[in-house]
Amino acid sequence: MTRTQKNPILFYLSGKRRKLLIILTLLILLFLTIVYALNAGSFHLSFERILIILYQTIACPGLLEGSNSEKIIVIDFRMPRVLLAIFSGISLAVAGCVMQALLRNPLVSPFTLGLSSAASFGAAMAIVFGPVLFPFIPLQYQSGTIVLAAFLLGWLSILLIYAISRMKGASSATLILSGVVIGYIFTAGVMIMKYLTNDEKLREITLWLMGGMWGANWNAVVIVAPITLICVLYLESKAWDLNGLAAGDDVAKNLGVNVHRLRISGLFVATLAASACLAFTGIIGFIGLMGPHIGRMLIGNDNRYLIPCSALLGALILLVSDTAARTVMDPIEIPVGVIMYIIGGVFFMVLILRGQHRVIT
Repeated sequence: MTRTQKNPILFYLSGKRRKLLIILTLLILLFLTIVYALNAGSFHLSFERILIILYQTIACPGLLEGSNSEKIIVIDFRMPRVLLAIFSGISLAVAGCVMQALLRNPLVSPFTLGLSSAASFGAAMAIVFGPVLFPFIPLQYQSGTIVLAAFLLGWLSILLIYAISRMKGASSATLILSGVVIGYIFTAGVMIMKYLTNDEKLREITLWLMGGMWGANWNAVVIVAPITLICVLYLESKAWDLNGLAAGDDVAKNLGVNVHRLRISGLFVATLAASACLAFTGIIGFIGLMGPHIGRMLIGNDNRYLIPCSALLGALILLVSDTAARTVMDPIEIPVGVIMYIIGGVFFMVLILRGQHRVIT
């Protein structure tokens, strides 16, 4: 046994430094990936030129030197897409991490609780019946009804789960089973929408269900960014309570944690973060499972470090996947949801084969 292991204080400080180093490494990797994603595509720029454009845009936007086409491509087209992928990855990974901690189940995610199915049904309804459902919105803005409907139905799913849990008692098993059942109901609704619509709208529904960053723009980033940051900061502030909950409801109550309030408020905030992003990107799976699982392998179960680690991993995974989706078959773009299903399937198959499918004790 080493001197560090004998001294619990030194052992704690050593573990803390290691966790902070991992988080710092992920931050550096994310920055490098951002620069690469801004350069990836048919129009290439040097690493130095991208940094100059970013610096001049932030520090002195009126004095941007060089071709205006460079600014348009980097700042107006690629940057919103990169930022939307980052915030979406953060939201989905943190939502999955917190939901798993609240319900003490490693397989829980925004999709397990029916959120994705509900958002899909909302988007499908808006695509098929948009002008009828939202007659007060002018026709030129009807495309925004897809985002609105997906967001509202995503929230409806967690409201239904909450109502059921209030009737039966807010146990973890009740919440999970309620989410599964509600997910099946909304999935049936999506099937009905597909059956009733014409070929053009059927293609639009299918494309939305695949997930992607096609609708990325600065308006979407302005909406998603503050919601993501506020939700993540709130959930991070509850990290100590989540750590107490890991020992069981009775232990958490003895530590002064209001378990029922924590579970409900945590689920609502996590749902807000995830549904706000899914409304703009469509259905993107596995981020809410992969981010927390990899984070626990790297950093352990302490939610004070696991939540930011999962956030960075989610952003990194989704940004890499989206960059690959738009460049691997350039100029043809693959839906990023397809890439994520492939990566997620391979990842969990490797875990199962290695006997590491249980990463939460």
